[in-house]
Amino acid sequence: MNILHNLKSAMVEYYQGDAKRIQHFIKVHSFAKHIAEGENVDSHTLFIIEASALTHDIGIKISEEKYGDSSGKHQELEGEKEAEKLLSSLGFENDDIKRISYLVSHHHTYENIDGIDLQILIEADFLVNLYEDNSSLSAINTAYRKIFKTNSGKYLCKVMYNL
Repeated sequence: MNILHNLKSAMVEYYQGDAKRIQHFIKVHSFAKHIAEGENVDSHTLFIIEASALTHDIGIKISEEKYGDSSGKHQELEGEKEAEKLLSSLGFENDDIKRISYLVSHHHTYENIDGIDLQILIEADFLVNLYEDNSSLSAINTAYRKIFKTNSGKYLCKVMYNL
């Protein structure tokens, strides 16, 4: 069976009983894949983007237990090790685990974005969060100007929010 399918199933189990979080990462994955394909990334980069999109919020459960919140910084702090454990258990390659875990631990850090994979993950998460948070048009416009860099991500944001 496909390793990404196994990862998606593992994440559904990880968030068992939490339909909101399951739906969130499924949507982020779908947008990330769509943006990546629109940007014509190579197959290995697409694999990394898909895996990171599926696991990007894996630090939330531990953050809530440890700190009583799910702030972006706490997610980043706790998500890296949790992602490493899960990816290792599913047989991911060590180099891939390092990059995916790095992306998980930086998906709320919007400066010094070091690759197209991180840029796409951030854009996909923003597309979903802007909707789920019922963001104002002003907040959407600010995000569009400051966050979105890929043509595919910009297009989706423009079309989704009538910018």
